[in-house]
Amino acid sequence: MDLIERLQQIDVSALSDADKTLPVADPALRAMIPDLRMAGPAFTVLAVDDHLPVMAALAESAPGDVLVIATGGSERAVFGELFATEARRRGLAGIVADGYCRDLRGLRQIGLPVFARGTTPRSGSTASRATSGATIAVGGVDVSPGDIVFGDDDGLLIAAAERIAAALDTAELIGRSERAILAAQAQGEALHSLTNYDEHVAALDHDEPSALEFRVDERR
Repeated sequence: MDLIERLQQIDVSALSDADKTLPVADPALRAMIPDLRMAGPAFTVLAVDDHLPVMAALAESAPGDVLVIATGGSERAVFGELFATEARRRGLAGIVADGYCRDLRGLRQIGLPVFARGTTPRSGSTASRATSGATIAVGGVDVSPGDIVFGDDDGLLIAAAERIAAALDTAELIGRSERAILAAQAQGEALHSLTNYDEHVAALDHDEPSALEFRVDERR
């Protein structure tokens, strides 16, 4: 199973817990379509008050890519239903815009993972010849072409593939442990008894180093 397939099996929060230094985008950049997970290499483009560069980037991107759009603070929509439909047709994994989208009803029907700061009916011009494939800033994170973009309802994590790969085993263990805890809670067990809560608090109260840990068989 490759990196992208493995990411599709875990939550963004588990990966973030596995390595708390991994870059997370501004929480204002959020999933427009709920209950979808997205992972893929970034295909970057800058589109400031003009969505022609996004159209060009769609033509250049490859199946599995996440189209990542910087807008320079633009308050106009840089993509909507037509562009998302084309992204789906081309096999893209999703779209991220550090700005606005539109046609939300249509986007819901398409079902492609899309992230933006919100929606607006206003669109920009179609005259810019800005090129794609540069390092851009999105949600406070520098994104280079090929960086892995991983998103779900909790937000967006973006980093080089090797950094994500280094944390993935731990993230998968966290995911298994959390599922086991939830299964135990469903059977009536208390969260506190499934962790080292009592020992952890006692150690902290005595100024001793400690960390909160799961105490559950993740194979449940």
